[in-house]
Amino acid sequence: MSGEVGRGRLLAFGLGSVGTGVFSTVPGLLLLYYMTDALGVPAAIAGLVVALPKLWDAVFNPVVGASSDREAVRTGRRGRLLLAGALALPGAYAAMFLSPLTGSGAAVWVTVTFVLAASAFSLFQVPYVALPAEMSETPAVRTRIMVWRIVCLTVGILVAGGAAPAVVSLAGGGRHGYAAMGLVVGAVMAGVLLVPVFGTRWVRSRPGPEPLGLVAAFRAARGNRAFFALLAAFFVQAAAVAMMLAAAPYVAAYRLGGYGLTSVLFVCLVAPSAVAVPLWARAAARWGRLRCLTVATCGYALASVALWPAASGPGGVPATLVLCALLGVCYAALQVLPLALLPDVVHADAARTGQVQSGAFTGLWTAGETVGLAVGPGAYSLALAATGFASSTLDHPLAQTGAARTGVLLGFSLVPAALMALSLPALRAYGRRRAEVSAVSHHPGLPELPDHPDHPEFPELPETEPAR
Repeated sequence: MSGEVGRGRLLAFGLGSVGTGVFSTVPGLLLLYYMTDALGVPAAIAGLVVALPKLWDAVFNPVVGASSDREAVRTGRRGRLLLAGALALPGAYAAMFLSPLTGSGAAVWVTVTFVLAASAFSLFQVPYVALPAEMSETPAVRTRIMVWRIVCLTVGILVAGGAAPAVVSLAGGGRHGYAAMGLVVGAVMAGVLLVPVFGTRWVRSRPGPEPLGLVAAFRAARGNRAFFALLAAFFVQAAAVAMMLAAAPYVAAYRLGGYGLTSVLFVCLVAPSAVAVPLWARAAARWGRLRCLTVATCGYALASVALWPAASGPGGVPATLVLCALLGVCYAALQVLPLALLPDVVHADAARTGQVQSGAFTGLWTAGETVGLAVGPGAYSLALAATGFASSTLDHPLAQTGAARTGVLLGFSLVPAALMALSLPALRAYGRRRAEVSAVSHHPGLPELPDHPDHPEFPELPETEPAR
């Protein structure tokens, strides 16, 4: 479909990101801490539990992408997988935080339920991310769709990350507090995930004359070097952000004076991004998306470095919160700009292969993102174990050594900064392959893709009601 997409349809699509934002945020923020400090699971094992289901997703997501393309070829829509994921995810999510066991038994319980929840999330997320490329053929409209989606995603992340730790505390903490949080958050997800299932039935999906299987999809995508450069940068940045989120409860509890500050840290990190998303879109319209993404990456790295002295000294809470707010501004760009560029490289590939395989590309994209989200907390848990962090339960809390407290802070500051710096060469590589993206303008069936700030079609900003 080409042309404008009305605000009602934009909102119906975007609300699904409230649910995906909740699931992407709460496990990354709280699951590791839940296992080490409520269930008594050793840090290294807890990190493995957090990582394994996401690594499974790295294999499962491309399979879902190929299945989504097959469904689209057969029916012209992607609704069946969307519905299956929307129905299965809330219950599986709640079960993650309802473990009746502690220690090794709890590790098995969380692993099984997390794999089920992650698989359900893939069923929803992969076809959902494929939809913007099919909602409009106009790059400016696709960017507008993505801005609405990221605004809604930010709202979901903000509500989940701010409210979930508060619900745990209000319900008494420990296993009972996490169980109550799992049920409340699961109910919220059930409500919002069903909206795009029915609200996007108007979208006609045309991925190509025939669907590509997993191996064929990867083989076809292999020649799209711009896609893989963008994916590499997004993967490393996702790992950095995921590590910082996993570290937040530990920093609050062991460096800043109390677990209750977890919600405050998270709100300071995410709330500015709700305002910054449309501002970054406006800046990208003036200076270019890649340039703005590079600036945001550098800004995130510098602010992360500054967290080391801020959270190390006495009275460091105000400075830490200010730096988290600056990180939130940069985080908005890290979310919206790569996803705004993704449909462009998908459409560019049609000029090269003759097929718009949205599901295949988004399957590979979400697989890379999922691995990044696994690597971050997994690496952080190994750092905790290496520095001597001692796991405990609410009934038997343990004091931490100086080395363990140093390890807690490293994953919140210097290591994420280094990862952000490592993503810059991949962004430069994407810039060198820009001609590959702009080659789509020579394809007679597809429009020219803007990235130059003076291009007249980039972008029209949406109304900002969803951010309220």
